[in-house]
Parts: sequence; C-alpha cells; structure tokens
Amino acid sequence: MLLVLAGLLAACATPHAAPKASASDAYGVWRSRGYGWLLTVTPEGLRLHHETAAGCHPDPASSAELVEMFGVQEPGPSADVRDFLAGPGETRYRFDRLAALPAGCDTPHVWSALELFDVLRATFAEHYASFPQRDPDWLARLDAQRSRVTPGMDGRALFTLFADALRSLNDAHVELVAGDADTLTYEPRPTGTFVMLEHAAVAMARPAREVQREWMRAYRDGILQTVLRGEGHHVANQRVLWGFAAPRIGYLNLLTMGGFVAGEEGRTPTLPQELAALEPVLDEALTAFAGADAVILDVSNNRGGYDAVARAVAERFTAHPRRAYSKWATGAKGVPPQVFTLQPSSPPSFHGPVYVVTSDVTVSAGEVLTLALRALPNVVHVGTATRGAFSDMLVKPLPNGWTVHLSNEHYADAQGQEYEARGLPPQRPLDVFKGEDMWHSHARAIRALADSLVPPEAKPTP
Repeated sequence: MLLVLAGLLAACATPHAAPKASASDAYGVWRSRGYGWLLTVTPEGLRLHHETAAGCHPDPASSAELVEMFGVQEPGPSADVRDFLAGPGETRYRFDRLAALPAGCDTPHVWSALELFDVLRATFAEHYASFPQRDPDWLARLDAQRSRVTPGMDGRALFTLFADALRSLNDAHVELVAGDADTLTYEPRPTGTFVMLEHAAVAMARPAREVQREWMRAYRDGILQTVLRGEGHHVANQRVLWGFAAPRIGYLNLLTMGGFVAGEEGRTPTLPQELAALEPVLDEALTAFAGADAVILDVSNNRGGYDAVARAVAERFTAHPRRAYSKWATGAKGVPPQVFTLQPSSPPSFHGPVYVVTSDVTVSAGEVLTLALRALPNVVHVGTATRGAFSDMLVKPLPNGWTVHLSNEHYADAQGQEYEARGLPPQRPLDVFKGEDMWHSHARAIRALADSLVPPEAKPTP
C-alpha cells in the first residue's frame, strides 16, 4: 500500500459493557473465525500460528507484540467461545477453544517452492474479501501458474511469479514483502492520479518517485499559500494543515490517520500516543472554527492509518449518536457484523455544514473517515471517488520469511452498501487533481470551493 503507516490494524467500535474474563480462563489453544489464526495462551504469554488448508506454521511475533492485538479478552456466547481484542471498543476477533494445537504446527519443516505456492493460494482462497469486485477469475488464473513452479525454483523467480499475480488484483491493501527488500521488491500497479504522475515523470525524464515527492511538496505549498494565504498552521509532525480558507470558512486537511508523532528508530507510536498528539490540534482548530459558516475537511491526499483516529475525527462533527458503518471478516461464520457508532464529542466540535473532499488518492482509513462522515446530515461529500480499499490489512507471514498482506474484511455504510474497489462516489463532483495542471489544480479547486461557500454578507465590498 502507499499508506504512510504499514501494518496498522485499527478499528474502534462503541464499547459495550461485557464482563471481562479472567486471564486463567483463556489458557489453552484458540482458533479464530476468519483470519486463519491459532492463538495459544499460557501463563508465560501468547503464541500465534497461521492455519490454512495447505498447512500450519508459526508466526515470528513476540508475546509482547501479540498482546498489542489480543491483550483484552471478553466472554463469548458460550464457555468455549471468546473474543480477543487490542483494547476496549477495538476490532473484535472471535475464537473457539481447541483441545490442542493441531499436529504439525510446530514441527520443523523446510517448505518447498510448490508448498509455498499452495500456502499463498490457500491464504487468498480462504480470506481475500474482494474477488467478485476485483477479479472473479483470479484463483483460476493463479492455479494455471502452478505448473511453472518447480521444487528447486529459486526465490527470485518465485517472488516474481507471486508479485505478478498479486499485482493484477489492483488492491492497495495487497502487498508482498521479502526479508531482503534490496533484491526482492513488490511495486503495486499505479492507478488514476498516480498514473498521471508516472506519465509526467516520463515526459520530464525523471524518476517517478522524485516527481511524486515534488508533487507532494506542491500540494502542501498550495494549501499554505493559495488556500490559507500564508496564515495557516502545519502541525502534528507535518500531517495536519488548518486555518481559514475564506471569511468564516474553516479548512482542515489531514494527510494521514496517524503519524502525528515522530517515531523512534524501530518503534512505531501506539494508538494512544497518536491520539494524544492529534487531539490538542483538533481542539485548537475547532475552537478557532467556532462561529464559522462552514468547514472544509480535506482528505484528498490522505494515505490511511488508524480507523480509530478516523472515528475520533468524525465524532468532532456529530451532535447525536449515529451509526457510521459496520464490518465483518471473510469466513467468520456465525459472527455478526461489528457496528461502529459515532458518539458526540465532549472536546471542541463543529456541527455546522461540513464539506469533506476526497480523490482517488484517498484510501484506507481516509475512506473510513469519509464513510463515517457521510452518515451525518450536516456533511456533503465533495471531490472524486475514493480508492476503494477499506479493509484492515491482514498480515500473513509465509513459512519462508516473506510476508503477504491482503484485505479480508467487508465494510458497509449504515444502509448496508459496500464500496470496495469502486470507492465512495462524491455527492458533489469536484476534480481536484487535473492532469493538465497536476501541481496547482488542487489548491485552485479548494480555493474556488471555499469562495463559493462564503455568504454574500461576508464577502468584501468591491
């Protein structure tokens, strides 16, 4: 994914007052519904295995890392069913108790190229959520590639075969990561705005990534100079821009749903740390916006992050509890969709007209924010359709040390509609990234939107 934050599983629902189970009640082996996990809980800590029809193998994560995902447990509908989650109100993973870890899960084994192919194939067959929308025949085409895999196939050739197959899904939440990233890399197929940037790079005979960085600088400069006219704020580790785009028209731009804290080498800031960094910024901005006629909430270049951050932002704009969306995992039999409800925020908030701006760059938690905001009666969705990649990323280490990421969850709005692959369509079209003027079109589009929202009495007299 071209998400700024990789591997962030984030979702936060309305907490409910289920009694907490004691730690000792959870000792034993548990199989998840969906997700393909086998979780072993002992007094010494947690262990995780991955299970598919093609076999079982251990996850390299430490007990401390697993506690970040499964550190809270709540009783299920029976004694042998339990929910594990990262914290109160976050994504709930339902597990069933097993008598023991299945045979072979801890048996040392050197996996052949053909066995690795079968693990990848089974992982997608059992968990990938979006074949109907993205590529209904993908598994059949992958099966046709199996004859190319030989027992002695080298890693580079196998990685290339996997990467070519995955790339055809055109899913921002599908990745393949090798331990030696210098020699084996996976590049997703560009789409939409990123295709235009690639064409610009070719025309200028410059590296594509260099052109993308220059475009991003122009995007930020356009906001600060053209939209906010040199009087804006660029804060929260340079991930938030805000100010007034016109008289009584507030402007708030979120580039990510995380990354608000500068992380230390080898350590990713936690969700509480991210929220602690963002909340004072939202307090200051929304306090300044008190009495504004409207607020433009711009996520047209938002690369994703934590769903919990997305909901914390959305709650600043609702006056009443609102069902925002629901989600469920592929293969999670008997598990009802998890419903996420926005609750009115006690910190500074804004309940007037809100115009949320998106583009095809808006992805993942940026789309979740948009999905949640669209449930509010005071919000109008402006821009172009979002990327269409909502699901959390299911991280699956392969037995040879590679890691594959895939989207295994379904997200639906309050009316039950899903927007995976097609993206959320705007209620009011506004082309923010035009190919003929990629460097300045966003700032000009936002400037025009802001000026159109100024009431006549607030406009300067000629």
